Amino acid sequence: MAEAEGRSGSISRKTNETSVSVSVAIDGTGASTISTGVGFFDHMLDQLSRHSLIDMTIEAKGDLHVDDHHTVEDTGIAIGQAIAKALGDRRGITRYASIDLAMDETMTRAAVDVSGRPFLVWNVTFSSPKIGTFDTELVREFFHALAQNAGITLHIQNIYGANNHHIAETCFKAVARVLRTATEIDPRQAGRIPSTKGTLA
Repeated sequence: MAEAEGRSGSISRKTNETSVSVSVAIDGTGASTISTGVGFFDHMLDQLSRHSLIDMTIEAKGDLHVDDHHTVEDTGIAIGQAIAKALGDRRGITRYASIDLAMDETMTRAAVDVSGRPFLVWNVTFSSPKIGTFDTELVREFFHALAQNAGITLHIQNIYGANNHHIAETCFKAVARVLRTATEIDPRQAGRIPSTKGTLA
């Protein structure tokens, strides 16, 4: 069972393509140490940590000579597994959250159910296949891996926006904010699992 204080989890994942180590602390301050070898991705993960207030230590080494895909996807897998481990049986959590997040000309909506049932609804379109050297399609791949392995239902919709960097960044910031709210302990739950089923496993 996860305790209200000190909810943390660590995962190490090694394949022929990547080696990823992730540690998270749900009840943190948004401090992060991140190194994946993919600069734009590091920037997005820093936003995820900072705005969720989940402390994250992430180190990934992957086959970047091929492309960024395996590194991004496997990092998402490891973060999701670490969050699931930190949350334990999800006793006392708020569970649900949603936000419309603005950044300059861009608005992105995110909603989450920390349900134990993994699902991603993705309604985000980029006007370019690249942000610098980063493949924009990998933003979806990351969130799919995160949702599947954290055991969360996650909906992400870009309402409008012109700048692809802003669109990607609002996705990460919006998800961060809903994770912050949904994983917080609800004092009115009195230690109960917030489900009529009695389980969020």
